[in-house]
Amino acid sequence: MADPNLRDFYGRLDRIEKAHQRGYGFEAAGTLGRSHYGRGRRPGVGVVAPAVFVATAVILLKALIHHGIGAGVYDARVADLWQGQTALERIGAAVMQADPATLWLSDLIARLLA
Repeated sequence: MADPNLRDFYGRLDRIEKAHQRGYGFEAAGTLGRSHYGRGRRPGVGVVAPAVFVATAVILLKALIHHGIGAGVYDARVADLWQGQTALERIGAAVMQADPATLWLSDLIARLLA
């Protein structure tokens, strides 16, 4: 049978070793020890940054396509998507619709390449 005092002793040793790994060893009260200079908690990226990145990439891709094939052809293809048979085609038409940001970027690309 295991000695309960020995189990408590080894449990305390485990806690002390974990505290030392976190930098809590040998600190006097009121001083700045290793634990003060640790990595700390970094704020997470969350959902906003990836969503902004994806939206920016989609708008840039639309602007490149708009510039590459021309405004008339682009609008005709989006109109064909609006007349599509499936909901996926209509969703694609809504996403690919030329918005002001797309038109501005397309114009900027045209001015830069001219």
